[in-house]
Amino acid sequence: MPLRLGDIAPDFLAQTTKGDIQFHQWKEGTWAILFSHPEDFTPVCTTELGRVAKLAPEWEKRNVKVVGLSCNTLESHEQWIADIDETQNTSVQFPIIADAERKIATVYDMLDKQDATNVDKKGMPLTVRSVFVIDPKNVIRLIITYPASTGRNFDEILRVVDSLQLADKKKIATPEGWRGLQDEVIVHNSVNNEEAAKLFPGFKVIKPYLRTVKLNDA
Repeated sequence: MPLRLGDIAPDFLAQTTKGDIQFHQWKEGTWAILFSHPEDFTPVCTTELGRVAKLAPEWEKRNVKVVGLSCNTLESHEQWIADIDETQNTSVQFPIIADAERKIATVYDMLDKQDATNVDKKGMPLTVRSVFVIDPKNVIRLIITYPASTGRNFDEILRVVDSLQLADKKKIATPEGWRGLQDEVIVHNSVNNEEAAKLFPGFKVIKPYLRTVKLNDA
């Protein structure tokens, strides 16, 4: 069965550029972002991993560990990192999983089943651009899959992490385009008006089902 939101992220032992990791043990007590890229030494992937590296202070601020994955070998990863650092003006410090046997990619359903050009020299399917956001309890909170031809916006993934973490702390949801605490949030529908008055003083009722508040004013 495919993985869904709310499932426990499967544990695994993996060889990475930062040594072997047992996934659940490695991320214990933290959020994690597990993301796959099609192949090393390719242009879109180089820009993506460069951006992830540049966001290191933001991941750390949110107690998030990031780990990449592709079907390439460990040697390939290690050689490619030098190119990422050079061309993207950064320093890749997060681990990248070598999944040449496609064991983890299969469990997480990361392999490309559509694009006949996204294959290795033997014709084996490569990974697509999958993203899994996993919380400290190892619960999958977000799954996004992009085609090989489309680079991801990791600033958007950072925004989703902010939304998830905030909603875990307060009884809110975030509206379309929410950018952070400077924007209004939505009072969760499970909260009645009496409780909302205590939790969110000054909240606005636009419709009975649509109530907003600025948290820095609450």
